[in-house]
Amino acid sequence: MNRSIKIILAVVSIILVAAIVVSVVALTSSKSETKLESVNSAEDLVSLMDRVYEGQESLVPNSVQTQVVDINDDLMVKSYTGLDNGDDLQYLAVSEPMISSQAYSFVLLTVKDGVNTNEIAEAIKDKVDYRKWICVSAEKVYTTSSGNVVCLVMSSEEIAKPIYEKFKTLAGTVGQEYEKTEEIELPPEMY
Repeated sequence: MNRSIKIILAVVSIILVAAIVVSVVALTSSKSETKLESVNSAEDLVSLMDRVYEGQESLVPNSVQTQVVDINDDLMVKSYTGLDNGDDLQYLAVSEPMISSQAYSFVLLTVKDGVNTNEIAEAIKDKVDYRKWICVSAEKVYTTSSGNVVCLVMSSEEIAKPIYEKFKTLAGTVGQEYEKTEEIELPPEMY
């Protein structure tokens, strides 16, 4: 009987060690399997935007200007992301046309440690003002995350989708993907 107990204990020990190893691997891999380089500054986000734009230049409106936004400026944070403030953010960079008849916004941001990037990406999709331009509105809104980086692209589908897909390609692995399509209501005489 003593020998049987030792064998049972050995088997249980092996199973427990295996379960611990699997759990550690699962936790590590679910946190962030991104191919994105580490983002240590807002300028790193601008560099990432430049990488996304490589080969996509013909899609982007001519007067696009990329800039770093102060996360302490709640008004600017809300304008670009729809979030009420930048309390959960670390860095924020935006790329939008200065003057254009095309609705276009490409936003990258990083979140602070412990902040759920999927929740931020979903909140941005739900709250961002896709009609913020005077005469135009974005047809499509795409958001997702990779590591601690959240991506927002909104424009016409022909422009937004390739930019969004390029971000996902560079990231390798992304979190939950969110998408919204604007429903344009035309007056009856335009049907």
